[in-house]
Amino acid sequence: MEIKIDYRKMRFVGLLILHLLIILTAEGFPLEKSYSDLDSQVEVEVTIYNNPIGLIKDKRDIMLKRGLQELLFMDVAAQIIPNSVSIKSLSHNNTNLNLLEQNFEYDLISPQRLLGKFVGREVKLYTKNPFSDKEEIVSAKILSYNEGVPVFQIGGEITFGHPGRIIFPELPESLFSKPTLIWLIDSQLEGIHRLEARYLVKGINWNANYVLVLNEEGDNADLSGWVTIDNRSGATFKNARLKLIAGEIHLVDESKQRDQLLATVALKAEAKTSFTEREFFEYHIFTLDRPTNIRDNQTKQIKLLSTDGVRIKKEYILFGSQSYYLSKHSNMPSKQKISLFVEFLNDKENKLGIPLPKGNMKVYKYDYEKSLQFIGENSIDHTPEGEKIRIKLGDVFDVVASKKQLDWIKITDNVYEVAFEISIKNHKREDITVKVIEPLPGDWRILQSSHEFKKLDANTISTDMFVGRGREIKLTYRVSLKF
Repeated sequence: MEIKIDYRKMRFVGLLILHLLIILTAEGFPLEKSYSDLDSQVEVEVTIYNNPIGLIKDKRDIMLKRGLQELLFMDVAAQIIPNSVSIKSLSHNNTNLNLLEQNFEYDLISPQRLLGKFVGREVKLYTKNPFSDKEEIVSAKILSYNEGVPVFQIGGEITFGHPGRIIFPELPESLFSKPTLIWLIDSQLEGIHRLEARYLVKGINWNANYVLVLNEEGDNADLSGWVTIDNRSGATFKNARLKLIAGEIHLVDESKQRDQLLATVALKAEAKTSFTEREFFEYHIFTLDRPTNIRDNQTKQIKLLSTDGVRIKKEYILFGSQSYYLSKHSNMPSKQKISLFVEFLNDKENKLGIPLPKGNMKVYKYDYEKSLQFIGENSIDHTPEGEKIRIKLGDVFDVVASKKQLDWIKITDNVYEVAFEISIKNHKREDITVKVIEPLPGDWRILQSSHEFKKLDANTISTDMFVGRGREIKLTYRVSLKF
């Protein structure tokens, strides 16, 4: 006799039984519980973004029973983003593991939380007898816990401010000693499963910091870079595989996964680094070549790069202002600030050639006694290979500039002629070149000039003025403006 099996009916019956179990669980039917803490962790990977956010991948070997059960996944970050959590089986087919519910429990044990949970219930008060030095036990009922003061009922009397130690009979199920993820799982297989929990977490950030040390001549420098990690996520990550994402991540859909595939192989730069750098989507990813501990409430620094002999170019720049062209000025500021910049090219020929994440760069130089002195700092943006980095160090002491308006004539209702004189005095013991940059408003035309100008863009011109040591040089020019 042939027996026909209706698999659709069997599947329906199975789903019906599972649904009934979930209903019974909600009504208080006891469930099997499985537990996982850091003792079961086999690997953790931490990816940190320039935004204060991180991606955690926590792999653990967990013993699961067959059937419906609760899995308590403990020792997760307190600042977890709950709607970003996902779980994956690495050792079994995911069809054998059905995730039905997910909860994040962060109602943690504290004296205040315990007192609040036991309002209306009995506790014991241990009080030391001042005459016998023994503790006496008193049963009391907590009537209320408002404004941080418990009110007790002892026998038929009401009191507060009782000096006795409070002994609670049990730990409420709704309180946890540490942040915990709780999953309601239906497992088809009993045994050890290797599970990977992935979630985003707030409160963890990284940035880059650089130190540039100029040589005596100021044309060469040693560059070192450090990664600074600030962890306020509420979790410690031991022996973590560390990855850093350099780039501006747009945070709108926080549940979106960001663990996309790497695009290219690692770059081999001359700069010594303990990180492997790769292109990653539209960003760059830096992977530390060894595990590291990232403790909660810790600021940690790891060397990013180190290289010697970077060629440096020093530049003096005098910036003008559009406002000087719009009206007559008889009393312009007598002194104009000349800014000092240093710049270098980020390529392999210049001992670099590795994408540099944004951060602060501090610049030092040795003085006449070979003692290192701080001479300025500035921030740099994300800088890919082949691009220049320019840092403003400050204003120059021994080079003085002044500017005066020689003429301002209204030709018609919207046409003007303006003439200026710029004077630069070099009190240094060396020859220098000062770049003068002038922003011109409206439609403009140079009528005459003592120096040749270069057009940088639609409203900016520049010229380089060579000034010998101890010398003064003057730039005069007339420009027509139409508004």
